[in-house]
Amino acid sequence: MNRLFGTDGVRGVANKELTPELAFNLGKAGAHVLSRDNAKPVILIGADTRISGDMLGSALTAGILAVGGNVINVGILPTPAVAYLVKYYGADAGVVISASHNPFEYNGIKFFNGNGFKLEDEIEDEIEDIIVRHLDVNSHITGDMLGKNIEAEENASDLYVKFLLDSTDIDLSGKKIVLDCANGASYKVAEKVYKTLGAEIIMLGNDPNGMNINDNCGSTHPELMQKTVLREGAFMGMAFDGDADRLIAADEKGRKLDGDKQICICAGMMKKNGTLKKNKVTATVMSNIGFHRYLEGMGCDIDVTSVGDRYVLERMLKTGCVIGGEQS
Repeated sequence: MNRLFGTDGVRGVANKELTPELAFNLGKAGAHVLSRDNAKPVILIGADTRISGDMLGSALTAGILAVGGNVINVGILPTPAVAYLVKYYGADAGVVISASHNPFEYNGIKFFNGNGFKLEDEIEDEIEDIIVRHLDVNSHITGDMLGKNIEAEENASDLYVKFLLDSTDIDLSGKKIVLDCANGASYKVAEKVYKTLGAEIIMLGNDPNGMNINDNCGSTHPELMQKTVLREGAFMGMAFDGDADRLIAADEKGRKLDGDKQICICAGMMKKNGTLKKNKVTATVMSNIGFHRYLEGMGCDIDVTSVGDRYVLERMLKTGCVIGGEQS
């Protein structure tokens, strides 16, 4: 059979390829592999706005509870929020239920370890092996050995907003900004963050119904955001994808700024400020030659990885690089 895990978790058409049965087994196997040293592991679960999220979340939760794990459900939040909150809550692992930029009928399940990083290939292989070989890691525990849903002590969304606001001292007062949230996971968080920073916000893609995520909006369809920037005379625009781990921006003239251009802008600023460690930037094989020539012209060294933010991050952690990314 084909490998379950792709570059960003397990994905497929919900209830056809990514079934509740598979989600249940992923919950069991994932909790077993990620928390062997803890008889009562805590797993954090977040999701985007897809209609299938409730179905898959319930099945995934049941699998975790069946092997004695406890679950904190943080609701609809961006993928980076779950990565942050896993560490904040001291959870053993995190899971995001999302198919990112794909149409609503798709969904996915991706795991994070206790540090908020995506899993290494070897750990994914171990989880997959349990499922493919139909190994029973349940042991059919009963009574007080079973897991339960536990309530978070603080509002998860507010915690993530505070984290983002604490990371910057920028004042956006007087700036008009267009935000396209793709009818996805960022539709509340993004507006709250930028309003708090003082910006005048024009919202697009902020009315999710479970079926309109990424539908002619967001980072895969930034045209409306670009046109709105021009029409409104905005300072800039930003279009996220369904789980808000992708961003396509536009300047005041509506010109698209993909990830490569954003990296160049930020690396240039960091180099000027003396914060670009070792003058190093990390990118993927998808970055074009113009990207390389521009950064090399600034005196930067570029590490190149396979496609996928997980590989970018792995390299950055090894080298100490402080900025990396890909076009999306």
